[in-house]
This record gives sequence, C-alpha cells and structure tokens, in this order.
Amino acid sequence: MTESNAVDAAITSRRSVRGFRPDPVPTATIRDLLALAGRAPSGSNIQPWKVHVVTGAALARLTDALSAAHESDTPEAREYEYYPVTWREPYLGRRRALGWQLYGLAGIAKGDTAGAKRQMGRNFTFFGAPVGLVFTIDRDLEQGSWLDYGMFLQTLMLAARGRGLDTCPQAAIASYPGVVRGQLGIPESEMVVCGMALGFADPEEPANRLRAEREPVESYAVFHEG
Repeated sequence: MTESNAVDAAITSRRSVRGFRPDPVPTATIRDLLALAGRAPSGSNIQPWKVHVVTGAALARLTDALSAAHESDTPEAREYEYYPVTWREPYLGRRRALGWQLYGLAGIAKGDTAGAKRQMGRNFTFFGAPVGLVFTIDRDLEQGSWLDYGMFLQTLMLAARGRGLDTCPQAAIASYPGVVRGQLGIPESEMVVCGMALGFADPEEPANRLRAEREPVESYAVFHEG
C-alpha cells in the first residue's frame, strides 16, 4: 500500500466505535500515538492540548463517578456550548437521522426514554474501552486554540487507525467537569474539552455497525475558477 493509500484508508476507516474489547493497549503504544498527534499544527506552535490518560483502577473510579452522576440525574454542568443553543435545519435533521440509526441498532424504540438514557450512560464507561482519554485546555486561550485542538484530536484518531486501534471522541465526558476534575486532579485553570475512548472495537457490538452518512462535496464546497 502506498503512503497516500494508507492515509486514505485511515481516514475512511475511522468511525466512532461504541463497544470495545477489554484487551489492554500498551502504554508505549499510547505514548507513540500522542507523540504523533503532537505533530498536529497549531497557531504560532503554542500546542494548547493537555491529555489525561486513564487506565486500570483509575479508569474504574472515573467511570463509576461519572455513571453515578448520570444515573442520579445530576444536572449537567458543561463549561461551554458544544451544540447550537437553538437547532435548525439542516443540522437538526442530520442529528436526528444519526440518533435513530444508532437507537435502531441498539434496539431502542421511539419513546423508550429508559433505553435512551441507558445508551447515553455508556458514554460514561468509555464504552468498555481499556483506555479513557480526557482532554483539557487552559481557560485563557481563545477560539483559535480550540481549532488547533480539533486538528490534534483528528490526528490522534487517524494515528490510532494506523495501529489497528479504534476510538470514539466523546463530548459527553465534558458534561460533568466537576466529577472529572475531582477524579483526575485537574486544576480550575483548565477546562475539560472532551473525552475519547481508545481500544480495539468489539465486532459483536450492534452499535458498531453504524456508518454515519456524509454530505457530498457539492453540498458544502464552492469552486471559484477563472
């Protein structure tokens, strides 16, 4: 496989995996992936990303605390708005289509609020992955650094695919920043951006059959020529 084909394969095979095998990921592999991700571009090379790698007993404590908050209906305390405050088309339709695809695979019928809550709760166990990653950023950094952060996260996910690993980026982890901060000793000067599950996909997990549709280039690109 040529270098360009290998990159293409990593991009096209990347997906949000929602069920992992328990097989551990060597610490050396995680370090290699983070080093590769650290090659992502950032404005003036300020490299705004900070990563907490959570495994073993520490991961169990974190998932227990997050799951308890979710199960007790503790109000979410996200420190930034991830989604639009007011939804509109075409974004609302895309979101609904993905949600019903996922719920259908998970056997959750329309109106099954308990089932939907259960599925949402799986976020807080990192979908059974052996590695949970939590990403933070200094509060005094601006929007440009958040753009840089997105490139870092994407580079990490593609690097994982290159090693035969899968991921699921998780905005849900930022829903309980106080819980995360308390478990991992994160200072108040840092904001919880998101989490990410890392490991080997479980082929028996129904949700892993989900393939999110993408818009054609013509729907979002304008070519200015001549």
